[in-house]
Amino acid sequence: MTPHGLLPAHLTRARFLRLLAALPAGAALSSFAQQQQQQQLTPPKPPMKMNTRPIPSTQEALPVIGCGTWIGFDQRPGTAEYQRLPGVLDALFAAGGQLIDSSPMYGRSEQTTGELLAASGQHDKAFLATKVWTSGREAGIAQMEQSFERLRTRRIDLMQVHNLLDWRTHLATLRDWKAQGRVRYIGITHYTASAYAEVEAVLRAEKLDFLQINYSADAREAEQRLLPLAAERGVAVIVNLPFGGGGLLRRLRDRPLPAWAGEIGCTSWAQLLLKFVLSHPGVTCVIPGTSRAEHMTDNAAAGKGTYGDAAFWRAHTAELSR
Repeated sequence: MTPHGLLPAHLTRARFLRLLAALPAGAALSSFAQQQQQQQLTPPKPPMKMNTRPIPSTQEALPVIGCGTWIGFDQRPGTAEYQRLPGVLDALFAAGGQLIDSSPMYGRSEQTTGELLAASGQHDKAFLATKVWTSGREAGIAQMEQSFERLRTRRIDLMQVHNLLDWRTHLATLRDWKAQGRVRYIGITHYTASAYAEVEAVLRAEKLDFLQINYSADAREAEQRLLPLAAERGVAVIVNLPFGGGGLLRRLRDRPLPAWAGEIGCTSWAQLLLKFVLSHPGVTCVIPGTSRAEHMTDNAAAGKGTYGDAAFWRAHTAELSR
């Protein structure tokens, strides 16, 4: 007699015996045994992992989707908006993401990030990136020391000069701090094409680990000089504003997703726009901002599978601009 513990949950002992009686002797038992054996021999497929790309200066692998904290993490404890944020970080880490990008310019975002990581005990899962955004050596040092306190960490993975503000002064400090091990990587940021000439000049003149710049399907100027130059100089690229500041995604979200999106595994417009950004080989990581766990999960899915080659996007990019 087959032990009741081997029966599927939906099959009662009485129903199993009725089925057994209705079949030729031994047939039901043989079929059932074969099914059980097949299930044991076919292990479940592991979930697809988020892709990584190397940071050129060290070859450290960095997951390709991170999280920006501008606006979304500028929240105070006790509010409904704040209560949603632990789920965002849980979703990022569960998907294999690491990079969390902030700035003292973003109101309370650094402090919120530090509080959430401390409360959940997940500091070791995060690649922490923030910025210095002030003028003068002493003011810059004071602001960066405050970032360490707010983020509740002794070492910051990436410190960036925000929007090139007094970049010569701050890069000198950051090189010293990198040598001391206080920061692991240094870089510069900007978010508008009007600054690209100065960004290019700094990229050519200075030894940097990271460039953070805007790039999206409707703002592609970075393709012309900055992304190729960063690759030539061995500089990792973090992309901000991948949804065109939000306007592009808002324009598309009520339209049906095109059938060709499925060719690269996309199930949402957000994933499609993120995969466009990641299709450029010069991009290391993209940091869409969000304050909702379900959006973080959706965004993170764009970091898996393939992104489409240049020919694929030449055939379809125009549809994103209509």
